[in-house]
Amino acid sequence: MENLEGNGFKAAPADYFSGKAFLKTLVAADELTNCNISDVAFEKGCRNNWHTHPSNQILIVKEGTCYYQEEGKPIQKFVVGDAINILPGVKHWHGASPDAPMVHIAININTENGMVNWLEPVTDEQYNA
Repeated sequence: MENLEGNGFKAAPADYFSGKAFLKTLVAADELTNCNISDVAFEKGCRNNWHTHPSNQILIVKEGTCYYQEEGKPIQKFVVGDAINILPGVKHWHGASPDAPMVHIAININTENGMVNWLEPVTDEQYNA
């Protein structure tokens, strides 16, 4: 994956990702719109930390294969066109497969409740399980 910065993408905060990820806001939440929609691009092997959301988050895979795991469950793989509806308070992580980059749309609803509660990093052992 080429460096996406300058194409509307900004580097994702390194504190919350293992590897390089990039964000591009498509719709920003404001006082009238209680929804945030972004493209999130992950380099191969990159994943975000464990986290929860106060309201649903919906992911739609645009490129590559999305690895997704909820706490206590096995990793699931989602491909282009697949959607994942993550319920409020569910501890989870998502990211690219080890061999290819991945891009998904992230839709965060009811943003007046907050966006994300970041937790600990996903270990290599968890990612490779």
